[in-house]
Amino acid sequence: MNKEFEQISKYLSYLLRHAPESIGLRLDPNGWAYIADIIEKSTSPKMTKELLQIVVETNDKQRFSISRCGNKIRANQGHSVEIDLTLEPTIPPSVLLHGTAKRFMTSIMAEGISKQKRHHVHLSEADSVANAVGARYGKPVILKVDAEQMAKDGFLFFKTANNVWLVEHVPAKYLKCA
Repeated sequence: MNKEFEQISKYLSYLLRHAPESIGLRLDPNGWAYIADIIEKSTSPKMTKELLQIVVETNDKQRFSISRCGNKIRANQGHSVEIDLTLEPTIPPSVLLHGTAKRFMTSIMAEGISKQKRHHVHLSEADSVANAVGARYGKPVILKVDAEQMAKDGFLFFKTANNVWLVEHVPAKYLKCA
């Protein structure tokens, strides 16, 4: 992804996940915003529908979706604003992964993984994704989550359009270092 697309992706993440009000943008209850509103209210004179389409299609993490009609956009997960992604509970694979930094391990192994300011804890099936996430915060550590046992114990898992697994909390007893 080129630098311009990366900047627009970060801007969209900020607007659609955390601060739509910063430009007077309104999200519907499911997190969708009208593309025309983003273009109209954006501080970037380069913002066009075509550019947004390219950013969505080329985003390596598939962070965004465009509606079937093509007139709305939303972030697939990672919101700190209240929205309902309308995801159905899904049976997870037996093991999921969580990437974190070594400096957080003492806390995580004592208290588990918490969602912090987001709606859910983010988990992955891919080692490469978990490693990349952990590396954003320091020396990466990959944790294995016993998702099968968690599901048996009543925890609900959700899978987003871009293959991120979401769960409310991961207690420490379900964690092992990879």
